[in-house]
Amino acid sequence: MAKNLVIVESPTKVKTIKKFLGKNYEVVASQGHVRDLPKSQLGIDIEHGCEPKYITIRGKGELLASLRKEVKKADHVYLATDPDREGEAISWHLTKALNLEGKDVKRITFNEITKNAVKASFKHPRDIDMNLVDAQQARRVLDRMVGYEISPLLWAKVKRGLSAGRVQSVALRIIADREAEIDAFIPQEYYTLDVILHPEDARQKITASFYGKNGKKMEISDKASLDQIMKEVNGADFKVDSIKTASREKKAPLPFTTSTLQQEAFKALNFTTQKTMRVAQQLYEGVDIKGSGTVGLITYLRTDSVRVSEEAQTAAAAYISQTYGDEFKKKSETQVKQGRIQDAHEAIRPADLTRLPSDLKDSLTREQFRLYQLIWRRFMASQMSNARYETKNVRIKANDYLFTASASRRSFDGYMLVYTEADQEKDEKKEAVMKLTEDSKLVFESFDEKQHFTQPPAHFTEASLVHTLEELGIGRPSTYAPTISTLLKRHYVTKEGRNIFMTELGDAVNSIMKKCFPTIVNEQFTANMESLLDGVEEGTVDWKSIVENFYPDLEESVKKAQKDLEKVQIADEETDVICDKCGRHMVIKYGPHGKFLACPGFPECRNTKPYLEKIGVACPKCGKDIVIRKTKKGRVFYGCEDYPNCDFMSWQKPAGKNCPKCGKYMVIRGNRLVCSDKECGYSETIPKDQNN
Repeated sequence: MAKNLVIVESPTKVKTIKKFLGKNYEVVASQGHVRDLPKSQLGIDIEHGCEPKYITIRGKGELLASLRKEVKKADHVYLATDPDREGEAISWHLTKALNLEGKDVKRITFNEITKNAVKASFKHPRDIDMNLVDAQQARRVLDRMVGYEISPLLWAKVKRGLSAGRVQSVALRIIADREAEIDAFIPQEYYTLDVILHPEDARQKITASFYGKNGKKMEISDKASLDQIMKEVNGADFKVDSIKTASREKKAPLPFTTSTLQQEAFKALNFTTQKTMRVAQQLYEGVDIKGSGTVGLITYLRTDSVRVSEEAQTAAAAYISQTYGDEFKKKSETQVKQGRIQDAHEAIRPADLTRLPSDLKDSLTREQFRLYQLIWRRFMASQMSNARYETKNVRIKANDYLFTASASRRSFDGYMLVYTEADQEKDEKKEAVMKLTEDSKLVFESFDEKQHFTQPPAHFTEASLVHTLEELGIGRPSTYAPTISTLLKRHYVTKEGRNIFMTELGDAVNSIMKKCFPTIVNEQFTANMESLLDGVEEGTVDWKSIVENFYPDLEESVKKAQKDLEKVQIADEETDVICDKCGRHMVIKYGPHGKFLACPGFPECRNTKPYLEKIGVACPKCGKDIVIRKTKKGRVFYGCEDYPNCDFMSWQKPAGKNCPKCGKYMVIRGNRLVCSDKECGYSETIPKDQNN
């Protein structure tokens, strides 16, 4: 029998795929990329058509030697790396690194790691798609040019250890522009006025909001106008002027793409983009399920397509019909998404719908279970019928003034039987409003007047930044998480709660990039570059022409910046901690493992201390500050700054509030405050304006 060798990327996949294939198949892993551009130099031959100079990645020598031995034993080699540009490039690099020219080599892809999908892929082997490879090469070379040409400039003009990236720099500018918008915002005062009423024959309260005068909408911009309205309305009869009833449908959501999964996991589960991708990768590659062995639970996680295979649609329809009833099945319609779609892929969905989240709970980690449940519910909802509502809008008249009250009642659950989005508004039942008729007589109870100020744009969160990058066409599904991670790692931005803020260092780098490299940080230019890369993938654009046109302008801009730019001084942040060797105020520095305190008298004084970040909460035991600490393995916990004199510690973040039921300290878990005493069990929702 012929010997078949299958090469995948991840060792985890080896275990999952091996059990699907017979004895004549050997499955091995390349463990990601095996060749790349050298770290010590640009690695691109500018003089000869911008040809990349690939070398074997350090540490991969033994692995490649082992793979070459397996290749010699095989009659057929199947390259089964991920089904995207990156995976195609890895397969191409393997053909070069393993000297596969002349061998029987085929490329196979599967969107999910299930027995049927893997076996079906062997029925449709193909050659390596060089358009996909070239699109990835173009991206890699462009990113290398930007990084290796601009980063040394930042080292010279700001400080060592900084970096510039093609997508990263645009993301930084977007954050900086939002910060500038917030800083420049001038609040405007305005008022709202509600009246509290009740029907003459009932005591249920109705809240009606001020609309305007003589049928025209009117804003209340100052206190004098508010007082005048209240004066003229006070003592007036409140009558129902008109009632409009209607029905509306709330559309079922589309299944997840990479970016919508990242956004919803952030909002619903409080997962960072990086955590979402890490856990999704585990679910895709395979998890050990009791009684089934290692099983891939979801389809491929890097996609911007909302397409769903016919088989999956049929399976979902059968499950919905059997479990909930035929009326909950989605009416057939064509799903369309504007713009570029990697339509060889599907949306992210469960590989097998019958693997219910509840059935897998004991086999999954808490993170895996929560993400799988989110994906399962979202996909199921996407295949269900729309939710239906009855709505009522009531206009109430008092003299010449109009007030409005509205309510809605869900008449058919549809997809909401299994799924609601994290930021979806709750149903407004307001039964008292729903019961109103044009003959209803209303009794005035009180005014509810409030002063407000217009709010600036919100700071970016990871979810809203991903949404903005996708909307602008910047980057691809695989780039969002590493882009945000790099900005945080380089200390260009920082996170407070969920919000992202610029640092002084980030401001300095962004100013240099805007001044010296306006094209690179231009949103439209970056989006156009993505379109050109798509053209390479489609075979309509030559990848080297993109690179050759890009480099001369970049080189000229770098030379000009080296000559014209002044050196930027970034002062270290001073703390109130006194150096116990020389008496100076210690400053915050950044090392490979994060922040630490150092004496500004270096090199005369080399004193350093761990940086203990306070969370603004007093220790429940001794009253001193709670600080963030890490275990030797890097796990975060919260402890007293007076350790070892005080041994308080908590894995969850203390909330600075005591439990109203038992008096013990409370901790923050997601969007809830929970008593630290498990036996007490008290919990409450954090108000939305505080849940940052």
